[in-house]
Amino acid sequence: MTPPAAMPTMPIGPVMCVVGARPNFMKIAPILRALAAHQPPLPALLVHTGQHYDASMSDRLFADLRLPQPDLNLEVGSGSHAVQTAEVMKRFEPALDTHRPSCVLVVGDVNSTLACTLVAVKKGVPVVHVEAGLRSYDRKMPEEINRVLTDQVADRLYTTERSAAANLQREGVAAERIAFTGNVMIDSLLACREHARPAAATLQAHGLDPALLAHPQGYGVVTLHRPSNVDDAAALRPLLEVLAEVAAQLPLVFAMHPRTRINIERFGLGGLLRPEHIAVLPPQGYLEMVGLMDGATVVLTDSGGLQEETTALGVPCLTLRENTERPITVEQGTNTMVGRDVQAIRTGVAEILAGRGKRGRVPELWDGRAAERIAADLYAWLRAGTP
Repeated sequence: MTPPAAMPTMPIGPVMCVVGARPNFMKIAPILRALAAHQPPLPALLVHTGQHYDASMSDRLFADLRLPQPDLNLEVGSGSHAVQTAEVMKRFEPALDTHRPSCVLVVGDVNSTLACTLVAVKKGVPVVHVEAGLRSYDRKMPEEINRVLTDQVADRLYTTERSAAANLQREGVAAERIAFTGNVMIDSLLACREHARPAAATLQAHGLDPALLAHPQGYGVVTLHRPSNVDDAAALRPLLEVLAEVAAQLPLVFAMHPRTRINIERFGLGGLLRPEHIAVLPPQGYLEMVGLMDGATVVLTDSGGLQEETTALGVPCLTLRENTERPITVEQGTNTMVGRDVQAIRTGVAEILAGRGKRGRVPELWDGRAAERIAADLYAWLRAGTP
């Protein structure tokens, strides 16, 4: 008797991948490549909500990361948290209806992450969250609210560090919904490191003297953008004053966020940034920032992503926040939390200049292959019929 023919395998619908703001681009780029390289390939649709509304900066980031142009751009633009979240939801729903994806894949913790998650869940479309389970336990941070709510309703949750699974399980997320895959931010970093722009070339491109970088101790890199640090003169002034002190010992390259620049001007604090010690740059492309960080003696920042990138690069990092959702960068990496404590900042810099800065080690599965593991697990999960 002739055996029955095998049933044909039904094709998997497109994975709708959402980006909204700068941190998302670095996370989605390796995922898209891994979905395309998987055997069989997983079809993907890239949706840019337009939450990051600086078109020229978005274009640079897409080029630096070798990201394809979005299949859809919702062009949401700026607004309050409520307005922006609502506008993303309103514009994302018809896209979901039109393309009928197998799942919606969101990354990180920006407003677009939560907005698209809510739309998908309410329409019965499975949600996949990359970088799940990170917690600062500071509910005053809008990103923390986005993280917690997204994780509560997501169907598949991919984590960057083992502590994230414990956080999720304490919040009632079943262990079978969670997979530890590593950090896709580091996939992008390792893929782009050899193409990074040298720091001297970045300064020259902005008409600044690269001789600033030739200090015997090297140079430091600064980023500041969080409202708690830059929206109040009483918080921002002492930070700029201590940065001016540091710059007298170690030249600083300050890649300045527009929000920070506006507030420095509004509060009349520009005189603290002495140009002979501090090179002030506009926001930089990804390859420029990687080049700046890779050559730095220290990075002073309130960014979450830079905490991870400096750990992977082995560059000491002083984080100007009271908490972090990335504790592994402190426990195993190069990160030290100093908050807005000016004495802690002074001490941290002095330790680094004395050669006693943290070097740490690269955490588990921060090996450049996280996206491959996500693609393999996602394929198996979708084939199994999802939840």
